[in-house]
Amino acid sequence: MKLDNGIISVEIANHGAELKSAVKDGFDYMWCADEKYWARTSPVLFPIVGSLKNKSYKLDGNVYQMNQHGFARDNEFELVQYDDVSATYVFEETEETLIKYPFKFRLTIKYTLTGNKIKVNWTVENKNDKAMSFSIGAHPAFNLKDGDNYFKFDTENDIVYNLIDETGLYDKKRVHTLKNDGYVKITDNMFDNDALIIENGQAKEVSLCDKNKVAYISVKFDAELFGLWAPAKKNAPFVCIEPWYGRCDRNDFDGEFSDKDHIINLKPWGTFNAFYEIELM
Repeated sequence: MKLDNGIISVEIANHGAELKSAVKDGFDYMWCADEKYWARTSPVLFPIVGSLKNKSYKLDGNVYQMNQHGFARDNEFELVQYDDVSATYVFEETEETLIKYPFKFRLTIKYTLTGNKIKVNWTVENKNDKAMSFSIGAHPAFNLKDGDNYFKFDTENDIVYNLIDETGLYDKKRVHTLKNDGYVKITDNMFDNDALIIENGQAKEVSLCDKNKVAYISVKFDAELFGLWAPAKKNAPFVCIEPWYGRCDRNDFDGEFSDKDHIINLKPWGTFNAFYEIELM
């Protein structure tokens, strides 16, 4: 599916309802999914974000298996509405998903172009007579410009982040700080230990800036946590800015799925709504 409002044009795949391209003034801001570095562009993370301890979780006395970031990104969505500037995709439970995740749900993703912005709306509907536990997150990858690139946050405070351990789990002991003097240079070794996990609402807008410290893309969100990521030790030509409602398990977590850090416990037949926005400058 291609959307075009005369200022920007985007392409979206039915597979995973994944944003594949975002072009303004002839420049594609989205990573091209070259498997040499990373074979995805902007997958949706649902019903988990990150990894589970031992790739499993406990729910109502049962143990279920699920791989990193869940299964939505690997399934076909149905395109239910579209016009020149918007498209809406839906994915619901299947026999296969019920084996991994014993809930009936409806996940709706809507893309809307307004000026030089792409708004991404998520709606999660609980189709069960009991509470449904889940996480959801974005994972968009943006091409870097030639020369030095910088992060710019909507805060003057230093950014505190945690790292994951060798098993892909959140390590509360691995706490570090990005010194923020207005801009944070993206270095070759910044992601050698995987994603930077930034919690507690420290920022709600993250921009990428070129060598002259001029912003060329911005991601705005209302999530209380987000990740910054690029493939470890590959000097990749892109970086991900990832708004999350949830994250990987703590390496010392051994509780029920509904007790995970940042988990959303949606009431029976309830609806969860969230969004993030990408601005191409």
